[in-house]
Amino acid sequence: MNRLDHPLYQEDIQRACSYAESNDIFPSLRNKTIAITGATGLIGSFLIDMLIYANDHYDLGAHVYALGRNSEKARQRLPYTHRDDYTFETYDVSAPLCTPQKKADLAIHLASTTHPRAYSQMPIATMTSNFIGTTNLLDYCAHHNADFILASSVEIYGESRKDVTSFDETYCGYLDCNTLRAGYPEAKRASEALCQAYKEERDVSSYIARLPRTFGPTLLQSDTKALSQFLHKGISHEDIILKSEGKQYYSYLYVVDSVIGMLHAYARGSAQEAYNVAHSSGDIHLKDLAQYIATSAGTRVVFDIPDAQEAKGYSTATQALMNGEKLQILGFTPLYSLNEAIDRTLHICRDITD
Repeated sequence: MNRLDHPLYQEDIQRACSYAESNDIFPSLRNKTIAITGATGLIGSFLIDMLIYANDHYDLGAHVYALGRNSEKARQRLPYTHRDDYTFETYDVSAPLCTPQKKADLAIHLASTTHPRAYSQMPIATMTSNFIGTTNLLDYCAHHNADFILASSVEIYGESRKDVTSFDETYCGYLDCNTLRAGYPEAKRASEALCQAYKEERDVSSYIARLPRTFGPTLLQSDTKALSQFLHKGISHEDIILKSEGKQYYSYLYVVDSVIGMLHAYARGSAQEAYNVAHSSGDIHLKDLAQYIATSAGTRVVFDIPDAQEAKGYSTATQALMNGEKLQILGFTPLYSLNEAIDRTLHICRDITD
């Protein structure tokens, strides 16, 4: 079964669109050309599926301008090439001075390496896809007088200084920049600073959505994040491999909620502000997360030590909880509980073939 044909995935899209309609998000997107980097990724593919559905059922009138490095992958994951409201362009966001060809009203930067093995094996691309990519897109937005949404990350907070229980948008934790693993969070920090610089010099309005650890049925086989590995094992009814004692305490969010939260920040928030797209209901210890997936899959949790190459890419933060009150004051509420989101991911991924 194709992802788009799965009834639960269709329900996810429908619920996301209903949320956007009832929270006045669609007016900020209506009749706009929306450029999306990382179009075939976990978040980008769901966002595009949602926008296309909204064109058909909510008269959104948006033109989806999908940007990615692999046209074949785009054809497989985004079967919209026959539509007039969709355009795909092969585009490497990391290439210096490279900007998309088609004019857009809004650019959403989702292209990034986002998992441990990529951080250690492709540390340069990890930084350039963020920093150079953000520069390219901000130049593009300045030229076309377009708005910009940056998908940032919980990683920008670094490690807690043990003085708070969760990170609000003003917090700045400890981060050792002189390490290989620092490439990803430092690039995200620099990207956020670029948003402020481009507002000052070139009047680009940016909206920064800091996302927690995000998962869902659009996850990629290449993703080596701990939760993604758990889900891959659960989908295959294999034992869940935990490569630590599992004491890490993190915030998680279903891809549907990450997308609507990001759009909520754009539609209801203020330019140049950062918003944590998170909710306390998604806070859980890694060992408890592993155990829940193992129980759902009818398997067990097995402890294993990562190899040296993979370990280089792991975060050293043991607690990274996000305070989502700022966005919640603007009305954001996740559609799914953590357990419900995990169950849906396992169910959909076991049935789909793409």
